[in-house]
Amino acid sequence: MSSPVKVTAERPNWILAKRYPKTGDKHSELTSYVSELLADVKKRGETAVRELTVRFDKVSLDSLKVTRDEVFESYSQVTQEQVNALKTSIERISKLEKRRLEGLEFDTYSDGVTIQSRTRPIYSCGCYVPGGRASYPSTLLMNVIPARVAGVKRIVVTTPPGSDGKVNPLTLVASDLCNIDEVYKIGGVQAIASLAYGTESVNPVDKIVGPGNRYVAEAKKIVSGMVAIDSPAGPSEVLIIADGSANPNLIALDLISQAEHGPGGISGLVTTSRSVADEVVSNLESLLESIPRADMVVEILRENGFIYVCPSIEEAIDFANEFGAEHLEIMTENPEKIAEEMQSSGLILLGSYTPVASTDYCMGVNHVLPTEGYGKINSGLTVLDFLKIVNIVECSRDGLNKVREPIRVLAETEGLPNHGLAVEGRFKK
Repeated sequence: MSSPVKVTAERPNWILAKRYPKTGDKHSELTSYVSELLADVKKRGETAVRELTVRFDKVSLDSLKVTRDEVFESYSQVTQEQVNALKTSIERISKLEKRRLEGLEFDTYSDGVTIQSRTRPIYSCGCYVPGGRASYPSTLLMNVIPARVAGVKRIVVTTPPGSDGKVNPLTLVASDLCNIDEVYKIGGVQAIASLAYGTESVNPVDKIVGPGNRYVAEAKKIVSGMVAIDSPAGPSEVLIIADGSANPNLIALDLISQAEHGPGGISGLVTTSRSVADEVVSNLESLLESIPRADMVVEILRENGFIYVCPSIEEAIDFANEFGAEHLEIMTENPEKIAEEMQSSGLILLGSYTPVASTDYCMGVNHVLPTEGYGKINSGLTVLDFLKIVNIVECSRDGLNKVREPIRVLAETEGLPNHGLAVEGRFKK
């Protein structure tokens, strides 16, 4: 077998050229195509949604909304072990997000002025849960739990139906464990359109979150002018920084596990050790002879897999910051030191016992993360995505008097004298 990944000692600029901020003009045909689908749903509503579901999901549905009977039936199709695994994930994600929320509210006092910083949830959100080659109940949890912790009153889930016209039972169980009562069998661009514009069955939402394929990601970007979205989240990716101390077999396993997500994903290694690079290739070749889904994994690795043998750890850090990985694994002798210099990654994982696969499920961190280099400017999904910050201010007469003069000066400087008079009027007898 030829090497399943590209190995190079030259900086792989070909991969950087596809990433933020160089993503602006590359999807003109995709943008046009997705825009037409969105416009169709906006104009024809549920009729268009049903037709597109037949076209893309190859199924005709009597009802787009999941019924309570379907939810109850789903429990008979899953094991208690699976339910327990979901509950473990729910507990861990909730714990982190509740702790994050606790630190957001505070009061400050200064010379007669009291400012209360408070959080308020948005009213509604739509959570997109991908389907297709696999079902992702874990993604439902990652979308929904931060919204629940934030206090969002209306949470809507959309997910593609299977060929039998049903939603994966474990996804429905996950929705029930999170107390979601609006789940729709709608996938792809038509799901984003339904959430943004509304249809006869689906009321529009204030914000849309969740990962998807390039069509879903593009649809979210297009509708972002009228509804809020989280950061762009397309095909999944990992970048691994490794030195000579790293375990090549573990690196190979992590590159493979990330490629398993499917088309468009990136599995990359940046290492200062040529011997580690060679051993990773050898391990990949050996593993790919026997792993499940090997044909698909090989295809993804050959398309977007790479190993960059770089001259120094400083170059590895510089490349990683320019790459802006969704997931960054650091397998070096001192990973904490390197982590301190990382500015662009959605999620940073340290050492040999923190594989991406673990954070996809039960570490407690969210796996809905910025991709395509958007980690340079965006964060992963958290409770913060469902909150607004509101300041509540109360000032005493003495407190206002202490800032009376600078207010007058600034108001006159900006040509707004009535601002100053509004303050002065409070001190006239």
